[in-house]
Amino acid sequence: MSDLGVLLAQLGTPASPRTGDVRRYLREFLSDPRVIDLPGPTRWLLVNLVIAPFRAPRSAHAYRAIWTPEGSPLRVLGEALAAALASALGPAVRVELGMRYGAPTLGDALDRLAGAGARRIVVIPLYPQLAESSVGSALAAVEAWRKQRPAPPDLSVVPPFFAAPGFVDAVAAAARPVLASRPEHVLMSYHGLPERHVRKADPSGARCFARPDCCLRPGATDTCYRAQCLATTRAVAAALGLAPERVSTGFQSGLGRARWIGPSTDELLVSLAGRGVKRLAVLCPSFVADCLETLEEIGIRARARWLGELGGREFALAPCVNATPPFVTFLAEEARKAGV
Repeated sequence: MSDLGVLLAQLGTPASPRTGDVRRYLREFLSDPRVIDLPGPTRWLLVNLVIAPFRAPRSAHAYRAIWTPEGSPLRVLGEALAAALASALGPAVRVELGMRYGAPTLGDALDRLAGAGARRIVVIPLYPQLAESSVGSALAAVEAWRKQRPAPPDLSVVPPFFAAPGFVDAVAAAARPVLASRPEHVLMSYHGLPERHVRKADPSGARCFARPDCCLRPGATDTCYRAQCLATTRAVAAALGLAPERVSTGFQSGLGRARWIGPSTDELLVSLAGRGVKRLAVLCPSFVADCLETLEEIGIRARARWLGELGGREFALAPCVNATPPFVTFLAEEARKAGV
């Protein structure tokens, strides 16, 4: 029995790379109104009649390219992180991994913590930067679970850690072996968001996209996902001793016809090749665990494009922080500060 618990909240993964499992996962994921913020009937039609039927076979093919004998990399690495964090916090604290979509669900993980006697639970959303479609959705699911219990445990939440020194040091430590070959340029690629999501997060209603340097204005990092990503880039570049002209920030994984924040990673690859860059390194600091977006989208497809049609000579992808000791130490410190 332990009266202290930690929930690691991750996005999720299909049960297998089979098309049917991927289709079910996409339907659950994209039916979340915080992910596709369209009216319910419109979202249902888009997800069930357009995206899931046509995207599932392609996504299943991508998942098959990265699937391991142990299962989905995101889940395997998440379980390794949970085990390492539990070891760092000691036997008095129980740690569980929960997925917002797919299994194990956030509710199942919270049930296990409560069933083990946890009277205080620290929730750690495994997203360095704040977005309603990620952190907001995970916390909404946690709150829904809490409301269903007659005597829920006390809950506290670790805030976004986009520029926290411990996280920045962990990203830098994971990247240093890759940068030892001294690439000409370093591209930091983050998951994209539709511009309307970023605008909705602007409490003033007048700052976002009002001027070219809006993400650098005072207070921008309080709520703006893009500003937080740029802050991560600056902090990681400083930790690695990279000159600003050797670093770019891009956004990947755009979906649909809506306008997404930019510049896109695909556009930057073309631009960098046009500038004569041949040796490129890529970091993905919006992901704490290697997954479809890092291993397949960047590690396979972007690599093939860079070394093929774009004429590059070297393409090095730095691993995410995963369950590395610096990241585990950082999370343990954050959990202790939050009350475990």
